[in-house]
Amino acid sequence: MLEYTLSRFLIIFLLMVAPLVSTSAIARPVDGFANLAERLTPAVVNISTSQKVQQRRSRGPGQPPFDRFFEEFFDQRRGGQAPSQKVSSLGSGFVVDPKGIIITNNHVIEEADEITVTFSDGTKLDAKLIGRDPKTDLAVLKVTSKKRLPFVPLGDSDKARVGDWVIAIGNPFGLGGSLSAGIISAINRDINAGPYDSFIQTDAAINRGNSGGPLFNMQGEVIGVNSAIISPSGGSVGIGFSIPSNLAKTVTAQLQSFGETRRGWLGVRIQQVTDELAEGLSLGKARGALVSEISPDGPAEKGGLKVGDVIVRFDDKPVPTMRDLPRIVAETAIDKPVQVEVFRRGKSRMLEIVTGRLEEVSTKAHSQRPKQEKASSDDDESFIGLTMQSLNRENRKRFGLGDDIIGAVIVDVERDSAAFEAGLRPGDVVSEIDQRAVGSAKGAVDALQAAKQSGRNSVLAFIRSTESVRFIAIPLND
Repeated sequence: MLEYTLSRFLIIFLLMVAPLVSTSAIARPVDGFANLAERLTPAVVNISTSQKVQQRRSRGPGQPPFDRFFEEFFDQRRGGQAPSQKVSSLGSGFVVDPKGIIITNNHVIEEADEITVTFSDGTKLDAKLIGRDPKTDLAVLKVTSKKRLPFVPLGDSDKARVGDWVIAIGNPFGLGGSLSAGIISAINRDINAGPYDSFIQTDAAINRGNSGGPLFNMQGEVIGVNSAIISPSGGSVGIGFSIPSNLAKTVTAQLQSFGETRRGWLGVRIQQVTDELAEGLSLGKARGALVSEISPDGPAEKGGLKVGDVIVRFDDKPVPTMRDLPRIVAETAIDKPVQVEVFRRGKSRMLEIVTGRLEEVSTKAHSQRPKQEKASSDDDESFIGLTMQSLNRENRKRFGLGDDIIGAVIVDVERDSAAFEAGLRPGDVVSEIDQRAVGSAKGAVDALQAAKQSGRNSVLAFIRSTESVRFIAIPLND
């Protein structure tokens, strides 16, 4: 009996442990990373920069007056300029073309007067800046060599999966040729570094000096450009971020061809579709990008896009969330006719829009809402914690509202109401409810009451103020 029990225990134990052992053996490289390191390291470079800056003199109250006199005298002899000093910085990069094309981060070489590239064999070459893009933190350099340079290929970052093994090679703290290994912790991370954030997160050690270095997959392909870390101490705590190689391909190709980036432009201002907004739009689940403003004479207006449309596909690419659309549009060729799927008033529509070119100068957008007749009633109307008035000369002046704004202005919001928690404040103007124009305070309250009586928990409203325009789901509970 004891022998049977023991045998049964061993079988159960082996069944529990065997999958773990097997999985580990499959996931971890059998021979480590030595072969990859030997093959890839020659193409990874250290980047050092220097910049001349004007030296600021510290002239404290304890400095002898004659010392200050002579310093000022010699500064005047130099043309009034204080002596300059060199400031140096270190980073990483990698060769992607044997002709000497190198990719790195913009912040590694920004404002540098001199750029020097050092290879693993000790070779030092002066580098020329081909182009840089601050919005994605990418830059392209060019070096000239008498011999063919080692290089590494850019892989397909869209194939990267959470849990894949990766290795980072770079120049942390000036220690060139350092390698660290880890896994992909997450993909498509937004860390508010720029408008096109879609970082690969890894726990492979990335420290200061690794910036601009490559993140490799197990096939030896670059799937990311190491760019940032989260750390309270300045050292690696296992949270590093890399720019996906597919984004780097597009940007660096344009920098090589034009010396600048040329991005597609749609001409809209968008906002995130929340679960509450999705309910109000009859969209089902939250997805896409909600159009809140449209630039006059821009591609979107010419293509028939309307305020209140939800863009769910662009150029045959799905738009899962708002922040995906700017990147997709930016990567689209200029002057290209694209099919755009939008969700409008409960139905899906297909539009054809010709993309424009994004200029750095911002273009003022407008709400594209028809003007309505002004209501004559000035009486307060209250519901669900909101007190509203029809717009008139007095409340326009009070809240700084222009004559082009129509609707019902909120003059008071109860602080313990759901409307206050949703972000509504005095001075906000309710211009639409359920995508229908509001012309008076009574009209706004009637629309809210009708929605509540129909059993709905919230209702979609188009809100304007002196600072912004936006859609919001107004809760209908008191």
